[in-house]
Amino acid sequence: MISKTYYRYIWLLNTLLNSCPLSIEEINKLWEDCPLSNGPIPLRTFHEQRKGIKEMFGVEIVCDRSHGNVYYVKNPEVLEKQKVAKWLLHKYSIPQEFATFNSMKDRILLEEIPLGTSFLDDIIEAMQKNVELQVDYQRYENDQEEYNLQEFHIQPYALKVFNRRWYLLGYIKEKHDLRTIALDRILDLKILSTSFTLPEDFDAQKYFSNVVGIFVNKDLPITKVKIRAYGIQAEYLRSTPLHKSQSEGRSKYREFAEFTYRLCITPELVSQLLAMGDKVEVLEPATLREIIKEQLQSILNRYGKE
Repeated sequence: MISKTYYRYIWLLNTLLNSCPLSIEEINKLWEDCPLSNGPIPLRTFHEQRKGIKEMFGVEIVCDRSHGNVYYVKNPEVLEKQKVAKWLLHKYSIPQEFATFNSMKDRILLEEIPLGTSFLDDIIEAMQKNVELQVDYQRYENDQEEYNLQEFHIQPYALKVFNRRWYLLGYIKEKHDLRTIALDRILDLKILSTSFTLPEDFDAQKYFSNVVGIFVNKDLPITKVKIRAYGIQAEYLRSTPLHKSQSEGRSKYREFAEFTYRLCITPELVSQLLAMGDKVEVLEPATLREIIKEQLQSILNRYGKE
């Protein structure tokens, strides 16, 4: 779910964070065993990676010439203040024992990387420069068997991952509004020279704070939602909350636990609740109970067809 360029940044940073200062020769020796390696890292490329890591993570890789031109991370404490940096390092760091990893590749199964990641580098570059993108977008219309092809200009505000898919949030000029698009629906993308100003009050975390997933509708009210989780599902929700507003109420050991949320009722919330099957019951509001019942009835009707 991330481009090879950023994998290399993460590999290099992670290697230096977990090692003593290393020379370029020692770094290349470790790089030889990396699954992403296609030969030694040229010195010019290495310095470009140092620059990219500084821009991406805010940390500096510096050279200690007094001890034989070895490189180390000068300010690792910066990473503790960056949630995104810590998440990237945790999620995408490649095992140090590559030989062991390769010998176990048939027994370590990873999810497939979704489409659209080839555009990540260009999108991040446009975000850094605050310039617009021209996008050819393939949208699949509900209840139709054909694709709707669109070309539009978008000011890229933020990137978000949900359910193994990358999404771009930005202001689409043709729509005169903020929209979220899926990267795997992008057919072509060009970086333009047209600059834009990111609104001073824009906060990506705040923008998505009241929803599960990526669908945001400013007209939807924030609603109190209460569910009852049965059996082991209660433990799953305790360890992986459905939403950051989750709070636990009444419970009975090994039988059920009730959880309350304050969020907007969106199609993605409904999908998440339906995915839990009979292990979860919506207690309130009544409108959400009815939505769930209608969805379940629709499923029953489909399976009832001869």
